[in-house]
Amino acid sequence: MEGNINTVWKSCLEHIRSDVNERSFRTWFKPIVPLELKENIMIVQLPSVFFYEYLEKHYVKVLKNTLRKELGPDARLEYRILTTGKNESSKSSTSSKGQNDEIKNPFVIPGIRKIKVEANLMDKYNFEDFIEGDCNKLARSAGLAIAAKPGETAFNPMVVYGKSGLGKTHLVHAIGNLAKNNFPNKRILYVSTEKFTNQVIQSIKTNNTNELVAFYQELDMFILDDIHFLARREKTQEILFHIFNQIHQNGKQIILTSDRPPKDLEGMEDRLISRFKWGLSADLTAPDFETRIAIAQWKLEKEKVEIPFDVLEYICYNIRDNIRELEGLLTSLCFQATVTNSPIDLKLAERVLHQFVEKEDRAISVENIKKLVCESLGLDVESIQGKSRKRDLVSARQIGMYLAKSFTSASYKEIGRSFGGRDHSTVIHACKSIQDQIETNSMFNDKVKRLEKDIQLSFMK
Repeated sequence: MEGNINTVWKSCLEHIRSDVNERSFRTWFKPIVPLELKENIMIVQLPSVFFYEYLEKHYVKVLKNTLRKELGPDARLEYRILTTGKNESSKSSTSSKGQNDEIKNPFVIPGIRKIKVEANLMDKYNFEDFIEGDCNKLARSAGLAIAAKPGETAFNPMVVYGKSGLGKTHLVHAIGNLAKNNFPNKRILYVSTEKFTNQVIQSIKTNNTNELVAFYQELDMFILDDIHFLARREKTQEILFHIFNQIHQNGKQIILTSDRPPKDLEGMEDRLISRFKWGLSADLTAPDFETRIAIAQWKLEKEKVEIPFDVLEYICYNIRDNIRELEGLLTSLCFQATVTNSPIDLKLAERVLHQFVEKEDRAISVENIKKLVCESLGLDVESIQGKSRKRDLVSARQIGMYLAKSFTSASYKEIGRSFGGRDHSTVIHACKSIQDQIETNSMFNDKVKRLEKDIQLSFMK
């Protein structure tokens, strides 16, 4: 049967549109290009082998029924696959698919069933070097579970969030590396949001968004770093939405990082935020003093460097919120000691520290002592300034007053004013009470001595 192919194909599309939803129609049928009509055989061009495979798997009945309506019961459909950098290859609905090609790039059209992916993982990041503490225990444990059974735990997706320098990138690379070691044939990919966005932009320019989506949908583990940078990037969010849905439906693993929890992401589509909440959101917080010491000791042990413990304490007291900064300071300290042939002591540590942190706002003052006491005892400043008579709050309040009187020249009246507007007699009573407990309770004495040392190390000149 001869005829105007464009007219016939337009009629086919009208039938198909009534059988599938609008999104499927736009994604899987609009890109098809009619090439030739020979009697009862229609030849069409498809953008990729993956596209062909998807049609064969999901829409072959729709296509057959539609063609039979237009061309009769003996209608046949043949495909031509659009390829890049090669001569066009022909496929019919019964043709075999290539098995030996490999792709390593999201812009190479998938021409195989099982793609090979360069994971983009950094080998230096592993769980051995990711020191566990209360600040990261949940995220670390979940990461180990995911690496053992990618896509099979309840932690899908896993969103790791926290401020910069707390180990988010380290952790997700460690998960990827361990999963890759456990399952060498799994297709694992780490990509930054910046790179992913650039890929989306390039795919739009080259009209290859279907190929980009197809590439990512083949992954067994998709790690996307810094998703907060997706804010107000509507097209990139749309592409990610389709990729996310397919990977999750396939039972494959998704891991995301952000500087804030999903509920606080601004400029993000609600449907994406909703999906980010499907699995586990695990935060990384600033490590406590003991964890910072453990991290520093591990790094120094690996580098085969010895540092006096008082120097290590001084450094860890002053670098509180950023593990990357702590590791950088240790590297700089060791380097300067080697170059200048100087001993690693408190004097050198203080000099190096000034290159990393501003200490002007850390002079010894009632306010800073109050903050340090609260941080060390796990309390907030407002609670010890309030009127609560709970034992732990009263004790912390009195310790703060005692230390403020010991380390500053502030009067009893000034200290009382700083601690919630209390009068000078309350401060006098607090100082006497603490002194009595120091003399009669060895454990309490150790606690106060520890805080005194904290102050000395934190506010050294």
